[in-house]
Amino acid sequence: MNGRDDARDDARDGARDDEHGHENDHEHEGAPPRPGHGPADRPTGPTGAAAWLRDLRMGARFTIAGGREGLLRALLTALAVGLGVAVLAIAASVPHLLDERERRTTARQVNTPLEFEQPGHELQKGSGTLVYRDASTEFRNRKVGGALLHPEGPGAPLPPGVTDPPRPGEMVVSPALGRLLDAGDGKLLRERLPYRTAGTIAPAGLIGPSELFFYAGDDKLAPGDGAVRIDRFGDGEPGPPADGGVVILVVLGCVILMLPAGVFISAAVRFGGEGRDRRLAALRLVGADGATTRRIAAGEALCGALLGLLAGAGIFLFARGFAPHLTIRDVTLFASDVTPAPAQAALIAVAVPALTVVVTLSALRRVAIEPLGVVRGAPARRRRLWWRLLIPAVGLALLVPSTVTVAWSPYYGPIETAMVAMGAALLLIGVAVVLPWLVEACVARLRGGPLPWQLATRRLQAGSGPAARAVSGITVAVAGAIAVQMMLSGMQSGHDRPGGSVASWSRLKASYRPGTPEEINAYTKAFRATPGVQDAVAFVEQYATVPGKEHSVTTVHVADCTVLRTLARTGSCREGDVFVAAEKDGDVDTAHRFPPGTALEMDGFERAKERGTPAYRWTVPASARIVETLPGPTGDHQFGILATPSAIDARAIPDARTTVLARVDPGDRDDSIERFRNTAAAIDPGMRVWRLGGVVKENHLAAVEEGMTIGAVCVLALIALSMLVGTLEQLRERRRALSVLVACGTSRATIGWSVLWQTAVPVVLGMALAVGAGLGLGQLLLALVHEQVRDWFAFVPLVCAGAGMIVLVPVACLPALWRLTRPEELRTE
Repeated sequence: MNGRDDARDDARDGARDDEHGHENDHEHEGAPPRPGHGPADRPTGPTGAAAWLRDLRMGARFTIAGGREGLLRALLTALAVGLGVAVLAIAASVPHLLDERERRTTARQVNTPLEFEQPGHELQKGSGTLVYRDASTEFRNRKVGGALLHPEGPGAPLPPGVTDPPRPGEMVVSPALGRLLDAGDGKLLRERLPYRTAGTIAPAGLIGPSELFFYAGDDKLAPGDGAVRIDRFGDGEPGPPADGGVVILVVLGCVILMLPAGVFISAAVRFGGEGRDRRLAALRLVGADGATTRRIAAGEALCGALLGLLAGAGIFLFARGFAPHLTIRDVTLFASDVTPAPAQAALIAVAVPALTVVVTLSALRRVAIEPLGVVRGAPARRRRLWWRLLIPAVGLALLVPSTVTVAWSPYYGPIETAMVAMGAALLLIGVAVVLPWLVEACVARLRGGPLPWQLATRRLQAGSGPAARAVSGITVAVAGAIAVQMMLSGMQSGHDRPGGSVASWSRLKASYRPGTPEEINAYTKAFRATPGVQDAVAFVEQYATVPGKEHSVTTVHVADCTVLRTLARTGSCREGDVFVAAEKDGDVDTAHRFPPGTALEMDGFERAKERGTPAYRWTVPASARIVETLPGPTGDHQFGILATPSAIDARAIPDARTTVLARVDPGDRDDSIERFRNTAAAIDPGMRVWRLGGVVKENHLAAVEEGMTIGAVCVLALIALSMLVGTLEQLRERRRALSVLVACGTSRATIGWSVLWQTAVPVVLGMALAVGAGLGLGQLLLALVHEQVRDWFAFVPLVCAGAGMIVLVPVACLPALWRLTRPEELRTE
């Protein structure tokens, strides 16, 4: 009875269920489904750009709220990305830096004649005119720029950086010159500039923060003898292009800074890969698809990149604060000059985060993210060499024609600069792309050896790509740093080291407008009376040519008999005499090329010709005697025509000049030279003085070279950090295989040595490639600026630093290696 009742109840329940089922079918056909019933009620999320934003935002939340590990990963990523952003910002600041220097230089230029040229009178005196005369000098082999000003009306123009014109007897100075004048070492310079300091030149009127410059007031100044009347500043002729050596240094520095930046950024997104893999696998376990997990991973990298932008801005602002303390070839920088253009800054702000997303998605392209774990794999492909060699070949093709194009000039224009930049960049990029093929080709031939060596070589043979990519950063940095160091050492040998004999370092030459015989005698007496000056002579001179004879050029010297006797063996000499001075055993046969009776023509320089100044024609008298020259105070022979003042009208010679030759006491050379310059400035501030022997400049390039070495070592350390991250990633991927080896009896020491060899082989190959490429690039760049290689072993410190990375990276991996080879790592699900 009970059984029949139970069967009846079951049938009734089944019928009721069927009835409800039909009702549900009707609901699906005509009415919307009730919540919680059927597949149509599954929630649908955003799609397209909204899905990207959602997933990127979720990845950023994982980064910020991921606990201590997440914050540490974010800080490391921000530091690495920040360094890349900082170097990119510095490199992007170079165009603005050069433009600002050029703008300030042009703004204060004045088209002045040389001190011995005839003046021009294009402008008439007015309320808005000013008389300007260059009064630059040197002190302790440093250039001291300056000018004398005489406003001729209330509307006279003001130089940039000057608010009030200096009154007669006053001057306004640059901050650096003011500090030098106040220091004890500036005593002799204060004697040369007998003006009261009345103000300071603002940065707008200076080329650099360490520039020595002044403007002094002089109410006796008039057009002529090097002075010119102007009605505005910034009207001078364009200055020469930048020095080729400095251009190449700047260009090469930017290339070296920018290329490793990609290595830093690509390594940064790999920090904390193990924790990220666990998190992505968990997301797959709760229902996220593969595309969603990749977007979330990109969001984590994007968050670190955005933090890196802030860190990079801070690093950049901190680094550019040292710009005023950096000097290369007397070139200094204002910190405000080191500023990227807004468009370039915006490009960096957009490109770096985008690059991190692209790198992250690219790294995950061959990664299978499953609910139970993450599996990495990539098909083995044979690397081809031809296209890798094509890149450095194009770089050489850009650099070698530059050697021919600019062989006649030490300056570089925009085209040459672009060729050097592109050529150097392609050569260094070529080094990076050739390295993976070189590593693969070399390790493929390795056979046998101890067990750690075999484990390492077999691992490299199975996949050398990650190791080669990690080492490529070191290779590029070392090759570029070697080239820069060779440039610096070669430029020091050519410009910052004394040349000539030791005796020549104490010989001087001065140039001034043509003087009368009385003035020349006064100059000679004043210089000879200067403490430390052992001998001095002065004479008027100008080049002369024989009309109709090409390359027939000599020099006419005009002075009294007292001076002429110091220049040649004249014997008896009286006013009106003329001599043809021939140097014994000299290269020029003056006696036969310019004998007595030769007609000469003196037409001055180009400006005199443009103004229509008539040439001065004069014939060597038939009574002129041929005499033998004597070495003057500077040790040189003044061969040519020697004439007394009454035999020729020196004042009528276009662009003639007074030349002073002197020799100072070698034992008190530096101070004696400055006292000689003081005497010249007392005669006239426009008199030019320069040394005939070697100029011992302050060796700024040595400091730059030392800083370059330190910076290169720091770059290597940062790249080593990326190598460390890559090595840890590889160990994590191989943890089960390594644990199996340990469980089967392989010692951890054997595995540790295998990691060492696995790191050492690519680094050694990379160092060899970097040394060869760096030496070749450095020699080629030195040839572009006509310098010689001074130190072929400049690469030794960098190679030693790179070798240190071979040891440090595996040692730093040992703790992780011990942890990853524990028996617990054999567990799986």
